Amino acid sequence: MHRFVSIAGLILALAATSSAKAASNSADAPHLHVQLVVPQKLLFAGKADEAAVYFKLEPGWHIYWKNPGDSGEPPHVSWTLPLGITATPIEFPAPKRLPLGPLMDFGYESQVVFPFTFQVDKTAKIGPAVLHAKVDWLVCREVCIPGKAELDQAVHVVASEPKGIGPFQDSALVEWARGQIPMPFPSLPGDRAVFQPTADGFRLMVLLGHSRAHAEFFPEDEDILSNPAPQNVTPIPGGVILDLKKDPNLTTPPTRLRGVLEIGTAARFAIDAAAGIVAAPPAAPTFSPGALASTAFFAFLGGLLLNLMPCVFPVLFLKGLALVNSGAGERHKLRMHGLVYTVGILVSFWALVALLLALRAAGATLGWGFQFQSPIFLLLMASLLFFLGLSLAGQFEIGLTLTSAGGSLAAKQGYAGSFFTGVLAVVVATPCTAPFMGAAIGYALAQPAGVTFAVFTALALGLAAPYIALTLQPAWTRLLPKPGVWMDILKQAISVPIFATVIWLAWVLAQAYGAALLAVLLAGFLLLAIAGWFLGRWPAKQWATLVAVLMIAGVTGLTILSGLDAERVRPGFDSTHILSLQMTPQELSKLQSATSGAWQPWSADAVQHALAAGQPVFVDFTASWCLSCQVNERVALDRPEVMQAFAKAQVALFRADWTREDPAITQELAALGRSGVPVYALYTPGQSDPQLLPQVLTPGIVVDAVSKLPRPATQTAADSSKQP
Repeated sequence: MHRFVSIAGLILALAATSSAKAASNSADAPHLHVQLVVPQKLLFAGKADEAAVYFKLEPGWHIYWKNPGDSGEPPHVSWTLPLGITATPIEFPAPKRLPLGPLMDFGYESQVVFPFTFQVDKTAKIGPAVLHAKVDWLVCREVCIPGKAELDQAVHVVASEPKGIGPFQDSALVEWARGQIPMPFPSLPGDRAVFQPTADGFRLMVLLGHSRAHAEFFPEDEDILSNPAPQNVTPIPGGVILDLKKDPNLTTPPTRLRGVLEIGTAARFAIDAAAGIVAAPPAAPTFSPGALASTAFFAFLGGLLLNLMPCVFPVLFLKGLALVNSGAGERHKLRMHGLVYTVGILVSFWALVALLLALRAAGATLGWGFQFQSPIFLLLMASLLFFLGLSLAGQFEIGLTLTSAGGSLAAKQGYAGSFFTGVLAVVVATPCTAPFMGAAIGYALAQPAGVTFAVFTALALGLAAPYIALTLQPAWTRLLPKPGVWMDILKQAISVPIFATVIWLAWVLAQAYGAALLAVLLAGFLLLAIAGWFLGRWPAKQWATLVAVLMIAGVTGLTILSGLDAERVRPGFDSTHILSLQMTPQELSKLQSATSGAWQPWSADAVQHALAAGQPVFVDFTASWCLSCQVNERVALDRPEVMQAFAKAQVALFRADWTREDPAITQELAALGRSGVPVYALYTPGQSDPQLLPQVLTPGIVVDAVSKLPRPATQTAADSSKQP
């Protein structure tokens, strides 16, 4: 009864507060909207409550970080508060670089939230109160405009917080804002930050447990560093070294180097580095013919094993179709079909590697299989395979539509088929990495372009080896059956795995981008089926071919436009995940113990928190389009005995989903020496490098690796208490 009266009284207090509200908690100013966000309209005596100041900016305009860079001024907030209520200073999220001609500013575009905390003393007056904030800022584009606003928020101070109240409106926004604040630097053994003056600047070394491929430092103090100067990043065992250029006007080196270190796009740490000795970064590995030979051998072996991976099963049927078609003609042409098929594989691998290296040189963070992270590619590939499946199933014959172009083109069609069979083999095979491939690809993409192409050439030859061996061995051609009606039946049967691949691609698309894009794909399938009906109903008719071509062009345009729209939409933040990032290591440990066996979304911050709490960590780097990943999860990772082993060892489980492009995951893979999925990393607290498990898992492999972890301190203590 007392609890009901308390809650009823609080509801009446909220109503009174709302009706007494005389001023607004938000304001519209030139080029931005500012709002005071206080989720808890009830403040509780003796308790701290989270709040924030929210800015929404017009496109192209920005405000500034606490160190604005070469120009600008950060926002300020001053308070007029009732006796017993105080507010902490606003906290600044990690900024972004804002180039302005030869200068560089640090700030925020689009929107930014600055969290802070209201401290309510036990002596605060109970009843309605008004929180008054004076906010001023500088908003800039080509010109800068100062602005200010006075914001009021009516609240009600109550003596105690009863159970059953909350969550409050806007709580998720404030939680998300808290998750954007740089974390304190980890305190694990071996973690440290130190800098050393150099001739033209400073060398900053940060050790965080394992090598980092990308990092960026934002100085907190002004006039220390040259803001526009590039920062040279060198990964080292256990961390990273950054070479920073000093401000031209700096005469006295600082005793501390403070600021924010951003690792990729996910991890941000507040750094307070002391002066010390920093060893020179290790020299880049020199080219070694022996290393190239061994890596090329493992790449060839990986390509050979790639034929056995589940993601390549449909390709085996395509190879069988090409082999039977070639066997239907003159036997001496069999070798040429094998060579053309191999050329198709080589050209496809070379084109993918060239595109990947070009995009990386332009600043993109991509890994092997990157094309499957594009909705446009998924739409086009699913449509192409669906149209091919219709042809194989007998709806129409592609060759009959080309007879009007001349007999010579029809004669070349067989070799073209072998070439494009090789192309499709590569396209369908790239989502997976077979055993031996992971390390070889990681090594190749870190080397000069010539070495990279040499390694991938060996990989391509491994993929083509079984088929080319069959076609180049004359004695084996006797095993090929004679042509007959059975060939049409086989061709129609081969459409089944092709359609299965289409279903898989549609599932990947729906998983990553939702039902709306799946509906676009299905509409495209309908148009392609109609186009195929025209080609089958009126074969070799120019007008029917024209209608089909127009429909195919319409499908292509529809998928490209829909894919571009999907790429612009990014998934929103996960408030549960962000809340876990702001927990202390002890709080996170309790949460993970309570949810033992549950997979959590990956972030570098979350992994560091778990390790700081003394927990081992297992990370599953996966993607929906990686069939090997899906097989490993069902065959090994999700097995009851494996989950029991994880729970017994108190392992924190994280899943890094690479289905959609994620630069943070790409950079983490690069730091592990990998460039594609699947990758399985087992981290042990206090050890700098994780253990990488094989790319083909069994329950025994995982259980054996987990059983070798040091026993958790809580379990050791529990066992000791049982001793007589």
